[in-house]
Amino acid sequence: MLPVKPKETVSMVTRDGVRLDADLYRPEGKGPFPVLLMRQPYGRAIASTVVYAHPEWYAAHGYLVVIQDVRGRGTSEGTFRLFADEIADGEDAVRWAAALPGSSGRVGMYGFSYQGMTQLYAAIARPPELQALCPAMIGYDLQRDWAYEGGAFGLQMNLGWALQLATETARLRGDEAAYHALLAASRQLPLGGPVPANPQILRDLAPDSFYHDWLAHPDPQAEYWRSLSPQGQMDAVDLPMLHIGGWFDTYLRGTLRFYRDRAEHSQKSQALLVGPWGHLPWGRRVGDRDYGPAAESPVDRWQIAWFDRWLKDQPEAWGDRAPVTLFEMGRNQWRSLPSWPTAQPQRFFLTSHGEAGIRTDDGRLAPQPPSQAGRDRWVHDPWRPVPAAGGHASFPAGPVERGAVDCRSDVLTYTTNPLDTELCLAGDLSLEVFCQADVPSFDLCSVLSEVLPDGRVYAFSQGYRRIDTPEAQPIALALQPTCQTIAPGHALRLSLSATCFPAFPVNPGTGDRAQTARTLTAQIVTLRLDHGGDRPSQLILNRLNSPSP
Repeated sequence: MLPVKPKETVSMVTRDGVRLDADLYRPEGKGPFPVLLMRQPYGRAIASTVVYAHPEWYAAHGYLVVIQDVRGRGTSEGTFRLFADEIADGEDAVRWAAALPGSSGRVGMYGFSYQGMTQLYAAIARPPELQALCPAMIGYDLQRDWAYEGGAFGLQMNLGWALQLATETARLRGDEAAYHALLAASRQLPLGGPVPANPQILRDLAPDSFYHDWLAHPDPQAEYWRSLSPQGQMDAVDLPMLHIGGWFDTYLRGTLRFYRDRAEHSQKSQALLVGPWGHLPWGRRVGDRDYGPAAESPVDRWQIAWFDRWLKDQPEAWGDRAPVTLFEMGRNQWRSLPSWPTAQPQRFFLTSHGEAGIRTDDGRLAPQPPSQAGRDRWVHDPWRPVPAAGGHASFPAGPVERGAVDCRSDVLTYTTNPLDTELCLAGDLSLEVFCQADVPSFDLCSVLSEVLPDGRVYAFSQGYRRIDTPEAQPIALALQPTCQTIAPGHALRLSLSATCFPAFPVNPGTGDRAQTARTLTAQIVTLRLDHGGDRPSQLILNRLNSPSP
């Protein structure tokens, strides 16, 4: 590793005359060096060190590292508009960075979340200097992958992020009163107003926040989303990319959607790495579980190997790693695969004696469809919504012990017998249920868990969907993809509820969307789930062959 010179502050000017500031980390030694660029909105000194090694570490591996404040953030000039200026500014930044003294003229980009998105936007402009990407935890279709899941607004994550950005905006403009009010709201989300998803503090103190636009556009086909989403704008982009995700990350859907699209259409190399992590941090302990030393993040080392391969023409640095590398929870090891797991369906059918919401030993998951028709009813009371318990859509994320949640009468549970043999699941998971409610609109939350012999219950996948009746039967609901092995003697459990609060707002049952849904008008909802006979509600998993011990 090379010694690194003291950090420099450098600036560029965009095509429309706006100054953007950056920190530059320059290695000592004979260059020229490729450039690694990160563009982010949180103050460049952070440099995404919540999940990555410090920029000096990357510079010591023989790179000029540039961490830039995007327009209107940190000390950069201009007005910050979420994602709106990142194509042109990203192109300008890439070309400027490539021309820095000591640069080889070859640029790679890295970063997660917003910093992952800036990579995609810069790539849309196709600057020739940009030659490799490492996008992590991104939204490809912003509506489906970021703002909404299954048509339901992602309340906790969206509101928390909006308050974070609004608080920083108040700090940058020196408005101390607004700063402290927004900071307090970010520490205790304001969910008790007349319209819980549309809090007064954001309307008053952040009227220009992206949050209002996201609430106002629930339709995924709206022009607002088509103009802003990277999906649909990247058909001509062909760059080698290392895609990085986490099984409990809110934006895994986007990471996988983007990887699969690029793997299908790109001529350049595409690799995928998914660890057992939430959005942050990336370590061995996630939620209530310790996934062991193998779960410590390999991302920094993988990124250096990726950039050495594509920016320094060192194929031996990357070697013969498989295109897809997934962390297998349960066995707590990495699995190398030639592609995203192909479908090998494993079906479990829901059945009960009608008390799946009263007794956790009544509802069953059976490998064969029951010949007798059955039915479970349950009641959702908006006064006491089923709480979010870890998972990917709430914070803190991860596998949280949820046995107490499953004991609620407004949660249906269906559990297998203890397994005789190991069950390894990998890839896409889905649910098909015959479900109805006595209101025009309702939500369904599905959670898939491992039940340990001592009774502890740890979720490893979940899905959420808003249903506006009348809905064609059966109702299809996608769960978060996974790679999880269930050991012999353990069981698999499916839990169903009508809420997951505050990850998603409580559906009032009136048909109103989150922007206008009022607590006052929220309805008590009776739901019915049919199973067996000619209405076989079922869980559809994807089985993966277990590796040799």
